[in-house]
Amino acid sequence: MDRSAFHRLFKTPGPVVTPVIHVQDLGQTLANIGHAMRLGAPGIFLINHDFPVEPFLPILRGVRAECPDVWLGVNFLAQSGRVAFPILGQLQAEGCGIDAYWADDACIDERRSSQDEAEANAAIREASGWTGLYFGGVCFKKQRPVDPALNALSAGLARPFMDVVTTSGVATGEAVDLTKIADFRQGLGRAPLAIASGITPDNAPTYAADVDCFLVATGINHRDDFYNIDPARLSALLDFTRACGAPR
Repeated sequence: MDRSAFHRLFKTPGPVVTPVIHVQDLGQTLANIGHAMRLGAPGIFLINHDFPVEPFLPILRGVRAECPDVWLGVNFLAQSGRVAFPILGQLQAEGCGIDAYWADDACIDERRSSQDEAEANAAIREASGWTGLYFGGVCFKKQRPVDPALNALSAGLARPFMDVVTTSGVATGEAVDLTKIADFRQGLGRAPLAIASGITPDNAPTYAADVDCFLVATGINHRDDFYNIDPARLSALLDFTRACGAPR
């Protein structure tokens, strides 16, 4: 997938805004999805930040039953595709389709010429039958540190293994260094790039030319609230991205 195809998928020339909801329960999740959908967000991601995968699955089934037409992505916290893809394949077989998976660690190793773990994940994805988009974390927060001089190499190594290479700042809510984004864009060429930390309505213009998707939580939530979207902040971010032109 190239950048143009990614933007056509979401029918928006500017960065695609996918609010990330830190799930507490079904009611809280549906309330936040409601805010996002009313404001016209193209999709959302859900993450089980506070509990394991197993109790997360009934919530996902409940969300899909209540919101059959919402573009729905998930993150199983700290789980690679090796764990996630079989679960996603089973959910899809049950009729609970998940449109995207975001892994914090896509298992790219810039120190090696062969990417055995990423290759194994790709084989598991294929065998699972799951047909969604894969957002893979590369040089990502809370993972093994990567020499910044190898950012472009890391992005290039990642490109064949996922649909959207995804990176972040050093921690949740921390903006990404602009040099890192420039390096990733160099390594990716025309492949899509997502950021999953630190985006706000104020700093979004800084990244818009080189980044295709904003996975955003704290930057659009109520101040000092980890769990609930502030409609005014999300609206401001969406207004900006709608005014953006197509990527260069």
